[in-house]
Formats: sequence, C-alpha cells, structure tokens
Amino acid sequence: MATGRKRKPTALRVLEGNPSRRPLPTDEPKPVPRAPKRPGWLNKEARWLWNYLAPRLERVGLISEIDLPTFAILCQQFGVFAAAEKHLKKTGTRTAEYTNKAGATNVVEVAEAKIARNAAITFKSLASEFGLSPASRARLCGSPASRQEDELDELLKRAGL
Repeated sequence: MATGRKRKPTALRVLEGNPSRRPLPTDEPKPVPRAPKRPGWLNKEARWLWNYLAPRLERVGLISEIDLPTFAILCQQFGVFAAAEKHLKKTGTRTAEYTNKAGATNVVEVAEAKIARNAAITFKSLASEFGLSPASRARLCGSPASRQEDELDELLKRAGL
C-alpha cells in the first residue's frame, strides 16, 4: 500500500504550470475529456451542480466519461448537503436535548446536522479530485478570464491531453 501524498492528475499539474518541474507521466491513461451523461437519479440540487460544473470541467480537460461514478457522488453529496441544510433552516435547530435514565440532560446534534456535516466532508474530499477546492483553484495558473480558455486549450494540447 502506497503512503504519502496522492498523485495529482496530470491535467491539474499542467494547469498549475507543473511547479515541481518533474517530467509529466507519459504512460498515464488519457481518456477523452468529455463530461459523462448525467444520471437520472440525482436530486434537484445535484442536477444543478452537474449542469453547472460538467461543461466547465470538460473545457479544461478535468473530466471524462469514466469519471461518472465519482462525479455523480460529488454532485449527489452536494444535493444531500443542500437538502439537510434546508431542513435545518426550516426547523431552526441543530441540536436536541434529551434526559437519560440517570436524569442527566444531554445535548446532541440532530440527524440532519450530522448528515449535512458528513455530506460536506465527502464533497470536499471528492472536490479536490476535480480541482474544485479553493486550495486547488489557488494553485492554478492565473490568467484573465477572457484568455483563460484559449491558454488552457493550448496547454492541454502541448501536454497531449
């Protein structure tokens, strides 16, 4: 079992300008950057995120059809988080009190708060796989928005992606 930092996708390294200056892998699988078809079982918020992110990730070469399961889970976790947070906003409570058999009062997190927290943790871990976290974006080469698409296309072509 490998230890240490997990390998960063080559497409992300290219977008970041390959800061380590290590040679880019030549034997890495290079699926065609094409967003997979959205599954029908995603909830409303997950479908919105899919429609928002998939074309953008496709443009910069960070998603392909083989990413369907991971990307679907990422989007669905966003949907689960949103639904749990809507419920919490409606009820106005994140904790509940109960008295145990010994008569002591305990304060616990309600189920929806736990669901929202767990969904956010899962989302965050999967978001880094697609370069979607704030830290991942900060490492990307900055360029004016009007030129960014052309520059990214050129970098990806030079890298053979």
